[in-house]
Amino acid sequence: MATPRFLTLDDVAETLNVSWSQAYALVRRKELIAIQIGGRGQWRVERDELERFIQQKYAEARGTTPPPEPARPGAEGRTQDA
Repeated sequence: MATPRFLTLDDVAETLNVSWSQAYALVRRKELIAIQIGGRGQWRVERDELERFIQQKYAEARGTTPPPEPARPGAEGRTQDA
């Protein structure tokens, strides 16, 4: 049988060994990208997205994630029209 493309939040919670509430919080904070389907708004996470999330967390733990881009000098307080 083929591996399903999408996981429920229960599946995600089990994989990460966290509670359903913690998995849902990751989705709410947009740390883990998910889609909401059906009339009851059930969440689904693509298997590849969960793997990307896990790899990102490992990279952060190793300190190998790229730093955020610095603000451009003199850009503070300026508007597009200026």
